[in-house]
Amino acid sequence: MLTGAQLRLGRYALRWTVAELANASEVSSATIKRIEADDGVPSCTRANLQALRRALEAAGIEFTGAVDDGPGIRIRGAADGSKLPPPQRQPR
Repeated sequence: MLTGAQLRLGRYALRWTVAELANASEVSSATIKRIEADDGVPSCTRANLQALRRALEAAGIEFTGAVDDGPGIRIRGAADGSKLPPPQRQPR
């Protein structure tokens, strides 16, 4: 099981917007925002949670720990063996 905080951290580590995660997972932006607003176990369908997990894992995020014992993330390479994309520079 994943927490909203883990999903939020995974998306942040990839520097993905909610829209980019929605596109990669086919889960609506509104659902992602609702899930990420809760640090604990999200109230959502199992299918949505699995789709979000698969999208983030394919991009190189590994989920660690248990919900009640130090949940977190680890950044790995993408599932296809490629490196994570370089960080986007923010315009000044």
